[in-house]
Amino acid sequence: MGQKLKTTGWVAAGVVAGVLTTVSLQTVARGSLAPLPLEELQQLAAVFGMVKTDYVEPVDEKKLISDAISGMVAGLDPHSQYFDKKSFKEFKEGTSGRFVGVGIEISQEDGLIKVVSPIEGSPAFRAGLKPNDLITKIDDTAVRGLSLNEAVKRMRGEAGTKVLLTIYRKDENRTFPVTITREEIRTQSVRGKMIEPGYAWIRLSQFQERTVDDFVKKVEELYKQDPNMKGMVLDLRNDPGGLLDAAVAISAAFLPQNVTVVSTDGQLAESKSIYKAAPEFYQRRAGSDPLRSLPGALKNVPLVVLVNEGSASASEIVAGALQDHKRGIVMGSQTFGKGSVQTVRPLGPDTGLKITTARYYTPSGTSIQAKGIVPNVLVDESAEGSPFAALRMREADLDKHLNSGQGPEDKSPEREKARDEARKRLEEEAKKPPQDRKVPEFGSDKDFPLMQALNQLKGQAVVVSKTQTIVENKEEKKEN
Repeated sequence: MGQKLKTTGWVAAGVVAGVLTTVSLQTVARGSLAPLPLEELQQLAAVFGMVKTDYVEPVDEKKLISDAISGMVAGLDPHSQYFDKKSFKEFKEGTSGRFVGVGIEISQEDGLIKVVSPIEGSPAFRAGLKPNDLITKIDDTAVRGLSLNEAVKRMRGEAGTKVLLTIYRKDENRTFPVTITREEIRTQSVRGKMIEPGYAWIRLSQFQERTVDDFVKKVEELYKQDPNMKGMVLDLRNDPGGLLDAAVAISAAFLPQNVTVVSTDGQLAESKSIYKAAPEFYQRRAGSDPLRSLPGALKNVPLVVLVNEGSASASEIVAGALQDHKRGIVMGSQTFGKGSVQTVRPLGPDTGLKITTARYYTPSGTSIQAKGIVPNVLVDESAEGSPFAALRMREADLDKHLNSGQGPEDKSPEREKARDEARKRLEEEAKKPPQDRKVPEFGSDKDFPLMQALNQLKGQAVVVSKTQTIVENKEEKKEN
């Protein structure tokens, strides 16, 4: 029996060795100078063999290897990730801005799913769903108790299949069913409107493949409404980032030709790059500049960039570039601080590896990582202040986060004190009736930071925050 176990273990180890040989060849092919640690790899193979033969019940070899890869990558930093078949598909949907579903932007309200907006032309739009409609059931499943992600998964599915939504329309005080056939949806990452004559608001919710084209279309639309634009607000609040080339393009839309937008630095030669405000750095098709039809006036229109703690990655690149080149006033709260570059490498037809390969630096050479962009003007999220901002996670709060590369971080005890106070306020807030806890919608006349941005553009008094503190790094300036 012992000999049988030993033989099986070596067979299992042979499976791992075969995989490691492939990895080794790929590593050499990528120009690595460091040999792989043989002793540690032998230990990995031995553990694989023991688990395969000694564990209380049979385990799947492929799952073991997949879990081993996931664990190895997860130990690096919060953003590196191994994609299995399912997660790789979801990742590609997220960056492409395409998925199969009903076509609504949603949020949660009172335990139900609230329709923020149906996507124009989508099945939900054609079915007559309206903003503020509440979804109470998805097929036979009650929505109350479901997380937002669980509700999204139930509404998504295969193209051509049907889903039954039960809708409660508050202003009509009625409940009714709607059967919707799922289709491929193209999400809208760009919204915009004229706030008042002469002043435009454009909001980017994410940097996707379609973002640049949608941005150009929206800018053209706004300039047709009012050719004599006096000012614009670029709203990047809660924008988690996305595609680097899209961020470079949006920056280039406002900046002079060929100035630096962002630079990156890492181990690989390809990670040491400078991205400029020129078509070759953001165009997806050779010879085609997606910004070519933008009005020339956009280069000089007075600009305010709105950011908050939820503005991360690509949105921080845009805010940093416009701030460093003094092209616009950055207003709001200190941003998230995700200043690292992730590169996605396919490992096969349906799996992949997202791995951190570089840090981002603003045009002045400042690292965004674990610090973020500090606004020119600090503004609270409401007239009463930003009572819960301290509770929001930032890059510097994440376990195993990459440091800035420009000196040690300063862990502020004042921030922990602010968090304790915010938790107490949140407990009190939770006791209020639901209608008194609603956050004003971005872009509305009750959107306090937007109104302050408008005041800035008009040269009027801005209500500056008296409570916000900056999370600083004790840094040494990077030498270039």
